[in-house]
Amino acid sequence: MKPWQTLARVETPEGPLELRQRGARDFLITVGGRVLMTSAAHRSEDDLARLACAAMVRRPRPRVLLGGLGMGYTLRAALDQLPPAAEVTVVELNPIVVDWCRGPLAALTGDVVADRRVRVEIGDVAGAIAGARRGELDAIVLDLYEGPRPLPSHAHDPLYGAPAIASAGSALRAGGVLAVWAEEPDRAYPQRLRAAGFTVEVHQGGGRGGRSHVVYVGTRPENSG
Repeated sequence: MKPWQTLARVETPEGPLELRQRGARDFLITVGGRVLMTSAAHRSEDDLARLACAAMVRRPRPRVLLGGLGMGYTLRAALDQLPPAAEVTVVELNPIVVDWCRGPLAALTGDVVADRRVRVEIGDVAGAIAGARRGELDAIVLDLYEGPRPLPSHAHDPLYGAPAIASAGSALRAGGVLAVWAEEPDRAYPQRLRAAGFTVEVHQGGGRGGRSHVVYVGTRPENSG
């Protein structure tokens, strides 16, 4: 088997972020030496987008906010379900990841970033959610490193804590969806979603590296203000 070759590397607060390649279509992204994602296994990302966008096909012009670009698989799966008039804003923290998706990774997803429905912003998705107008979005999809975790500090986490969930609820229209990927189960997170008025579904299955990844889907009631 061919060895992995490092195509690019950039320092981040979590450690070096690297893009590696082995063969024409075999890629992986690592951070701090940990495998973040691979081109060979992206079922949980596909499930995240499918579950988030299932109701969007009935809306003529849904507006979706996606936190985290990765290799582009979540975005690809979302666009495959969304109607032609949809608008998807992708917020990615690391600009080099966008460069990778426009460059060596583009062939994996049909150059998904170039889709006319897509707008890419470099920044923190927590700030994008907090800055959204009330009821502006049909769906918020978070496909980020690790996701909510069973840690006491995550009760006030800027992405997964109660204040963050409240911000998401304000940004979503009635019937809007907050879909969140997690590396491992966290029983407290769906409890926080329910406390904020969301109805919650928890989808769990095998995924990258044999872990049992989780997708949380919170839906605002149709009659919510």
